Amino acid sequence: MNKQIYWHTTVKMPDDSSLTPIPAKVDVAIIGGGYTGLSAARALAKHGAKVVVLEAQTIGWGASSRNGGMALTGLKVGMATVIKKYGRELAKTLFQYSLDAVGTVEQIIKEENINCGFARHGHLLTANKPKHYEALKDEVEFMAREFNHKVRLVPPDELKSEIGSNIYHGGLLDEVSGGLNPAQFVAGLAGAAEKAGAMLCARARVNRLRRGENRFVIETERGSLTAETVFVATSGYTGNVTKKLQRKIIPIGSFIIATERLSDELARELSPKNRMIFDYKHYLNYFRLWDNRMIFGGRAAFFPETANTIKRSADILRREMVQVYPQLNNTKVEYVWGGTLDFAFDMMTHVGELDGVHYALGYAGHGVAMGAHLGKTVAEVMLNGNIKGHPFARFDFPNAPLGLYDGRPWFLPLAGMWHKILDWVQ
Repeated sequence: MNKQIYWHTTVKMPDDSSLTPIPAKVDVAIIGGGYTGLSAARALAKHGAKVVVLEAQTIGWGASSRNGGMALTGLKVGMATVIKKYGRELAKTLFQYSLDAVGTVEQIIKEENINCGFARHGHLLTANKPKHYEALKDEVEFMAREFNHKVRLVPPDELKSEIGSNIYHGGLLDEVSGGLNPAQFVAGLAGAAEKAGAMLCARARVNRLRRGENRFVIETERGSLTAETVFVATSGYTGNVTKKLQRKIIPIGSFIIATERLSDELARELSPKNRMIFDYKHYLNYFRLWDNRMIFGGRAAFFPETANTIKRSADILRREMVQVYPQLNNTKVEYVWGGTLDFAFDMMTHVGELDGVHYALGYAGHGVAMGAHLGKTVAEVMLNGNIKGHPFARFDFPNAPLGLYDGRPWFLPLAGMWHKILDWVQ
């Protein structure tokens, strides 16, 4: 088993063999070279702004090239809860953003001719228990009534047409979601940003950020620069340089295994329509096919990736995969890797401005589509100077309860235990 990101074997990722020099002065400095930062850089450069992307590692190194490649509709928080917390009008706007986000991914791919296998295969939410299926029945009518969005119930006796597994009790199908190769997409997005005129600076970790009289002064490990505006797009890798934002974000590990290539017959049996599949659990699994490989991920360990968490997660995910698909009991797992997601304490995505610094953070596993879309839309509001008008800026971005968090997630083992308890009792 290779402790290697499978997606990186399918494309030449941007490397650091020829480092772009740090410019002395820019209009906008973007910290973070993933979907959000690159999409924002592309949009800003197309409007004539002088833009630099400052990435601590190599461009696309983080979660943007490590995820499951699912461009999903909806938010992490259920829409009924969003209505209760924020009201119908804002909830409808936020949900529409999730639909528009998948459209933005599709549009960028078409405009920039990015070869990443994007297709709207739809997503399937599977019910782990009979009562989960009963809850999904209500979701069909609720989504049609409140959001004019069609989802379809898949009864237990019809589930075989969607998934070659007998452990679930029905499901909910949304045909609008899509799938892609995440590394090919982020590499293509990087090329598109450069073509638009943005400068992409790898190995340019930001060590200090301070606000001057009229400009920000940014010190990186490769030199300093000034910028009129700063946009933080660091997701699960948000660090000490933006300490106030770091205290609002919980970095959570997510891990994936990829099998050897399966026969066409077995691949069709496992996922006849190549859906993006995830289950109802708090400690969820998510999986899909790519190139006849089963890509199987989950929150096997809440802590971000290390050699130990990757090894432990590989064993856990293989057991989970075989439980879902006994047909894969003798199938070799060829790759295992991990990445770090960004969760806010309310599990919502947030946009805004803090101490003059713009940000888009807290994707909670929905960053493929939403990251690309918020990069674009935040860039647009930055140009017109009205960040507070962005829908994801219209509600508070909470700190930890009682302030008991400094950016180091000491409570993750407790959170993992709590989620396992919830899966047992709910």
